[in-house]
Amino acid sequence: MNDKWDRPLAGITLILMLVAIYAIFIYAPVEKTLLEVQKIFYVHVGTAWNAFLAFFVVFVASVAYLRTREARWDRLGSASAEIGVMFTTLVLITGPIWARSSWNMWWTWEPRLTTTLILWFIYVAYLLIRATAGDERRGILAAVFGIIGFVDVPIVYLSVQWWGSHPIVLGSSGGGLPASMLTALILSVLAFTALYLYLLRKNLGIQAVEEELKQLKEELRQEYD
Repeated sequence: MNDKWDRPLAGITLILMLVAIYAIFIYAPVEKTLLEVQKIFYVHVGTAWNAFLAFFVVFVASVAYLRTREARWDRLGSASAEIGVMFTTLVLITGPIWARSSWNMWWTWEPRLTTTLILWFIYVAYLLIRATAGDERRGILAAVFGIIGFVDVPIVYLSVQWWGSHPIVLGSSGGGLPASMLTALILSVLAFTALYLYLLRKNLGIQAVEEELKQLKEELRQEYD
């Protein structure tokens, strides 16, 4: 993979992260009820949105792979799924911290938390399929699972509108943020998006090297057989 964009993308990601940290901890005011703990929601929302983005890329790559059988789409889906699972793990870590201050409990089986946990299990299973299935079936099975698993993403997003009980950050029924908080939120989402793109490129590069090593081992094996 051409790495000429890696350094500029790394620089952009670093700058956005630093700006987002400044906006979260200095520019945005302290919330009156939850105080400093509320600031974790900027990370919570930023990672959640980019988990959705990562799984959307898995969905698109899975559809493209089933149509073309091109390995690059299979690699893209795999790389994006790994990052999506990482972001979802951060969501499930930051969510209970926020919940402890909001609801006085670490976990409650309310709809959004439950559907997000299901989403995490779905894509962990996707990665397990990739790790355990044979080479001939792995891409197809993973692609089918990646398409079906994406159904849970809109369910997670719409769970508040359908079943309620989870805080709404933006929207007519409970959203509305002061301009400084909204700015910090947008910067956080942008920073994590840049991080997602950087990690995706790096992950694809690692997969390309692994594929080359695999082919080289196969050639050496055939040569000495």
